[in-house]
Amino acid sequence: MPIPLFSTKAKNPKNAPKPGAPAAGRHRDIANPPTADDDELESYLAALAPETGPETTQSGRRFGEAQVLQLRFNLVALNELKQIAAERGTSPQALAQEWVLQRLSWESHAASQRRQQNRYAPDPSPTHPGMQQN
Repeated sequence: MPIPLFSTKAKNPKNAPKPGAPAAGRHRDIANPPTADDDELESYLAALAPETGPETTQSGRRFGEAQVLQLRFNLVALNELKQIAAERGTSPQALAQEWVLQRLSWESHAASQRRQQNRYAPDPSPTHPGMQQN
């Protein structure tokens, strides 16, 4: 017993593709792309393309060796951070990053000053020219 066909598209001659029409349906013909160059589109896409340089790498990581650090704030501190960021016209994330980098700079500067003071500070156990060391 033959199996009934529920679709008549294959057997109906009016559904056959028209001569010269792409067989892939309504999508554009990938095998024959348009040959006209669109300079405006090319420059727009080039502007959107990521740059290759110290901030980007070919491996897909952004900002070179930078890493993501998660910070958790209590509700009061987070609301205060959001309020200050809104007043400054920036995001809470950008403001927190700016503050952390600023504090790291201050700490580095203070450590450098401490090292410099220790280098030029007198020795805590000076020897007198007439005294002998044991």
